[in-house]
Amino acid sequence: MGLQMCWQTFWHLYIQYQLYWLQETPDSRLLLAISALMLMTQRVSSLSLDLQEGTVTSPFQNSSQDLSVLIPFLSYSLNFPALLGGPLCSFNTFVWSVRQMSVTPPLGSYLRRLTSKILQVLVLVWIKYPLKELLKSFTFRVNSPCVCQNIIWIWILSLLLKMNYYAHWKVSECVNNAAGIGFHGFSHSGKKSWDGLSDGSPWVTEALSRPSAFARQWNRTTAVWLRRMVFKRSNRSPLFMTFLFSAWWHGLHPGQILGFIIWAVTVQGDYKIHHFLHPMLTSKWRKWLYVCLNWAFTQLTISCVVVCVELQSLESVKLLWSSYIAVLPLLSVLIIIIL
Repeated sequence: MGLQMCWQTFWHLYIQYQLYWLQETPDSRLLLAISALMLMTQRVSSLSLDLQEGTVTSPFQNSSQDLSVLIPFLSYSLNFPALLGGPLCSFNTFVWSVRQMSVTPPLGSYLRRLTSKILQVLVLVWIKYPLKELLKSFTFRVNSPCVCQNIIWIWILSLLLKMNYYAHWKVSECVNNAAGIGFHGFSHSGKKSWDGLSDGSPWVTEALSRPSAFARQWNRTTAVWLRRMVFKRSNRSPLFMTFLFSAWWHGLHPGQILGFIIWAVTVQGDYKIHHFLHPMLTSKWRKWLYVCLNWAFTQLTISCVVVCVELQSLESVKLLWSSYIAVLPLLSVLIIIIL
């Protein structure tokens, strides 16, 4: 695992060398290869944890076995649809899905569901166009006297960036389902369910009113992997260690480091303020007010995270700190200090 992360980090640093030192645009094929390498790191480390925890039997326990026992492990690690864009599934889930394909041809059971997911992709892509028009209608001005203008501009920009992620994850889900991976048993009506391999629903994720809940739902399979890989294995500051490892895995760009630090601080602040205010939410109107205010706070703080992480460079950091929206991460820091 350490060797895999070092190899991945070498290429991430090479990309930064091209961007910031040589002022060159990296080759798109190299970026695609690094993306596949990141997803392979997930799968290799997940399989390594399975072997350590004993949920998967090592192929080398019996010395008399031939090399054919390695085929399932290589198939899992090099599964082409997953390396295109995820999502991550466990080794046992992958093997079970492959065996299910050999028993029952999956085409008839998931065709309707696949069509529904493709329609969702089209809706997500369509939503990007009005967001682009809204973005053009607002002008971002450094140190603008209008408090709301820059905040709304950054929020709309983050929504546009998030739509790219949601559409990508839904396409990846469709590709994996088309390959027969993602079967999740049967629904109450007796129909086969193909929602077993998903990075989350955009409609559910955007409706969440707590930053901590958003962190668990956003890129869900990666969030589960990070929790298993770092959070449960860290003795000191597991929350901050998890987000710092995520910044390392994503590429260590300046914007990414700041973005994940903001996210960690926001989640920690959310835990503290929720623990402090929860006993006071005795009436229905207080609960609704808390949910509404917390939803707005979640949307705006996640906007800071998304803009920093996605734009990557120091320019995104300057963009953030030239707006009043930068007060929100500082508010989370203040909550942590006081509470």
